[in-house]
Amino acid sequence: MFEGPVQDLIDELGRLPGIGPKSAQRIAFHLLATEEADVTRLQEALQKVKVGVVFCDVCGNVSEQPRCRICSDARRDATVVCVVEEPKDVMAVERTREFRGRYHVLGGALDPLSGIGPDQLRVRELLTRIGGAGDEPEIAEVILAMDPNTEGEATATYLVRLLRDFPGLSVTKLASGLPMGGDLEFADELTLGRALAGRRAF
Repeated sequence: MFEGPVQDLIDELGRLPGIGPKSAQRIAFHLLATEEADVTRLQEALQKVKVGVVFCDVCGNVSEQPRCRICSDARRDATVVCVVEEPKDVMAVERTREFRGRYHVLGGALDPLSGIGPDQLRVRELLTRIGGAGDEPEIAEVILAMDPNTEGEATATYLVRLLRDFPGLSVTKLASGLPMGGDLEFADELTLGRALAGRRAF
């Protein structure tokens, strides 16, 4: 235990996701040794995030404006919507440069044990979008891009049940399989089984 402000800083840093006690201590002592101008820049960046960042009215992604740059881009295909759990997932899909549609950020995944049900997610907003809200074009395809874990699978299954009531709507899911550069012997049974089930001709 350190004294006063140093321990307070370590405690606050330790509350951040992915930061354990040792990492929090390292970051705190790094900040102590850093130039004051660098610490000021960090403070300003944190303040700007809290004051200047909002969630897009359409998709729920982080944005500086009421409508994010992706939803504002007329070149994107508004008839195809990729549903993801978090804003960070939007960036992951964007890095592939394969998707030219729009997004819908749920704000998490179903997790009843943690008290997260459909009402805590942006499910209602998704259904409204598909139902043809406002001047938006009709959505033809919804791509479910949930994390490949229990919560992600439960969320995808729940959404499929809701979305099958929309006539003419195509609901697809990201393929799952083996990573490029991986060895078969190191693949778990579930991943290998899905790769076999999702095999395609070439």
